[in-house]
Amino acid sequence: MTNKTSTVNQANKSDSIMSQSEGFYDPVLEGRVCPRDWENPEPSKVYNLVVIGAGTAGLVTAAVAAGLGASVALIEREKMGGDCLNVGCVPSKAIVAAARNFAQVQKSKRFGVKVSDDSSINFSKVMERMRRLRSDISVDDSAERFKSLGVDLFFGHAHFVDGKRISVGDKILRFKKAVIATGARASAPIIPGLEEVDYLTNENLFSMTELPKKLGIVGGGPIGAEMAQTFARFGSGVTLFEKSSHILNREEKDAALIVQKSLVNDGVDVRLSVNNLKFNADNKQVKFFHSSGGEPEEGI
Repeated sequence: MTNKTSTVNQANKSDSIMSQSEGFYDPVLEGRVCPRDWENPEPSKVYNLVVIGAGTAGLVTAAVAAGLGASVALIEREKMGGDCLNVGCVPSKAIVAAARNFAQVQKSKRFGVKVSDDSSINFSKVMERMRRLRSDISVDDSAERFKSLGVDLFFGHAHFVDGKRISVGDKILRFKKAVIATGARASAPIIPGLEEVDYLTNENLFSMTELPKKLGIVGGGPIGAEMAQTFARFGSGVTLFEKSSHILNREEKDAALIVQKSLVNDGVDVRLSVNNLKFNADNKQVKFFHSSGGEPEEGI
């Protein structure tokens, strides 16, 4: 498994709209972190520091250096804020919080609280709230804010010309020091049949506007575990595939088993010691097959 968790939507395509929302909040976000009308400035003669990548690490590095009086250039090819703002910490914790609150409401019956038997989650509203929070927070990571800090911001692909020059489009930036803070991105594991599946990663998971009826999650690391529990609490039928004997295999086993029990209690179908996983897309439905040391069996 790669360092990113892959999720596979097992519902029909109509059950999960994966295109970017056309609502109000996403255009506001994009206008702040990747403004279309942005004009790259004329470079200074020599920058004390050039930072490549405007994710969390790059933004902090640029802001601190500029605050200390250094001449700083910041280069970003897509959206400022990186994974954390756009497809990581902020959106994931927003929907985790919604799922946790919904689960608490459901569990309040044991305390004598009257809860409607037909209470359900409004997934589109959950995602709308997430986009609103992401948009609100984007002010801190915005192009205008970093311009106000005295940072020269360039949008485009960075290329090292030599040890003292970087090109961005038709601009040449001369520098004394450079920081590469380009981070990482999702990569698909090598699984037979995966290329036939319209799968999700963290880069498009948060673009959904409708709750998938079924969701298969490959990888029982932190991201896989939290998304499995979150979507199970929302009402999706979730199956989590993990090649080890328990989830969170980098953590203490006793602690991991507590988390695993919690996932099972929330309705996650946890499949462990999964080897030879493969996909078979048939009639727009996804079937999982895996072998855990015996005969292959249908996963879902």
